[in-house]
Amino acid sequence: MQYQAPLNDIKFVLFDVLEGTKLQDLEKYAEATPDLIAAVLEEAGKLAAEVLQPCNKAGDQEGCSYDPETHEVTTPTGFKEAYRQFTEAGWASLDAPVDFGGQGLPHTLKLIVDEMVCSANLSLGMYPGLTHGSISALYAHGSPELQQTYLGKLVSGEWTGTMCLTEPHCGTDLGLIRTKATPLDDGSYELEGTKIWITGGEHDLVDNIVHLVLAKLPGAPDSTKGISLFVVPKFLPDSGERNPVFCGGLEHKMGIKGSATAVMNFEKARGWLVGEPNDGMRSMFTMMNEARLMVGMQGMGVAEMAYQESLAFAMERLQGRSLSGPKNADGPADPIIVHPDVRRMLMRQKALNEGMRALALFIGTQLDLSVAHPEDDVREAADDIVQLLTPVVKSFLTDEGFNNANVGLQVLGGSGFTTDWPLEQLVRDSRITRIYEGTNGIQAMDLVGRKLALKGGRLIGRLFDLLNGYLTENPAAPHHDPLAAAVKALEEGTGWIATNGMQDPEEAGAAATPYLRLTALTVIAWLWSRMAAEAKRQLDAGEGNTPLLQAKLVSAQFYFDKILPEAGCLLADLRSGKASVMGLEDDQWVA
Repeated sequence: MQYQAPLNDIKFVLFDVLEGTKLQDLEKYAEATPDLIAAVLEEAGKLAAEVLQPCNKAGDQEGCSYDPETHEVTTPTGFKEAYRQFTEAGWASLDAPVDFGGQGLPHTLKLIVDEMVCSANLSLGMYPGLTHGSISALYAHGSPELQQTYLGKLVSGEWTGTMCLTEPHCGTDLGLIRTKATPLDDGSYELEGTKIWITGGEHDLVDNIVHLVLAKLPGAPDSTKGISLFVVPKFLPDSGERNPVFCGGLEHKMGIKGSATAVMNFEKARGWLVGEPNDGMRSMFTMMNEARLMVGMQGMGVAEMAYQESLAFAMERLQGRSLSGPKNADGPADPIIVHPDVRRMLMRQKALNEGMRALALFIGTQLDLSVAHPEDDVREAADDIVQLLTPVVKSFLTDEGFNNANVGLQVLGGSGFTTDWPLEQLVRDSRITRIYEGTNGIQAMDLVGRKLALKGGRLIGRLFDLLNGYLTENPAAPHHDPLAAAVKALEEGTGWIATNGMQDPEEAGAAATPYLRLTALTVIAWLWSRMAAEAKRQLDAGEGNTPLLQAKLVSAQFYFDKILPEAGCLLADLRSGKASVMGLEDDQWVA
């Protein structure tokens, strides 16, 4: 089936619930009127369905091909033309800086477009997605000379960018990297080393690829405090000379086969320092944090596509009769959507998808406030929420993106297990999202090990102020009592980690994943209460899209009945401590 952008749901959440109409009140986003945003979303939906989706299957079936003699990579059929249309229409520059050719539109809009792109073609979306992170890192930390050299071409999409972090012997523990950078007399550096799992490290979509590379200077500390960041182009911009950074091969992967995941060998390649020496991690985190939000939207995009495919199948597939009597009396059987267990799966997809989208757009609006609001305290509060919930967005949306694809495959039954239907590709493609840009376990550790204590606990305090403020100011809010119970559980879980994690870091580590999930379910419950309240208000006033609003009320009820009760189990999980997690001795694992 052809992808249909969920525009009605997006507009309801963005404009009616999150007051996205007020983005235009910020000077930076004065042009982002609701009419303009709606028009952009309409066109993005068409692009996803008509340009990106048609070459998605070729991306999976053909994959990328590598020539060991030339070290060049060819992308699948249709990718080059689709990428050309994507960039020529300006989609690569949507929220990029205006002073380097970008459109300067809200980050929220970029997140929505990311969802659409990833629903239609996750592999192709990786190329401009990583480039956007390169733009942010160079814009925040690059010298004026580097910005003038690279940003214009990256913003337009004429060049693409990469993140070169991981090496064969180290992933998360970047302090172990061995790539070295030797200073040259002209102020540049020679880089030597090997990087692996480099998304878009080599391909034929553009004329030049700009690598952002972590490396160590001579005499640098042997830890993350000794890491510097360098920009290393495939072709030197001043002379057009080929830089000796070569693809050594492509990874053979479970999914996202249209995305070139490369081994990159730096053979005394010339590079230039970004930011200060030994301060590369701070510069790279600008890129990584943005990438983590993008990966969250990958999970969201897959979840939406899986829902659309499984819903369409369930409405058409005839099998058995309804337990309450035939619904398709003139046919040989009823469509499987009449069966309670099939509806259970579809409702889980729908309620989680709409809740996750609300979470993502909430973070998007907070991100826009953090960079554009004129008042310092508003910017600070918004930034605190973005920092706190970025690992939650990355982890929960990718966990449930994969789960919803898996549930969608189950709806299709045996058909879902075949390559005749797209669900099995969605399952394979989405599995990596829980791993790259920091595994979801690492995200959970970031949340409990760093974010909870950051700024004296101010970040988590901001969140509780939002949640408890809503409950206090809206005593008649839909689902008030179960939301209040979830907030209380999150407060108790936070207190447990603060007490026990301070005494024993392993206790915090054992509690991290259930705590992150508890946080996600609670924040989404708050958003579902807000969505239900707005849906009821519009229905009572005779406004809006009646079927959508009625469905919102049912989906909210499903969320609070069938999904949020997990919060109690998660609290019990984290309170049980580390004993059974850490209890086995080495000789007991295979006793």
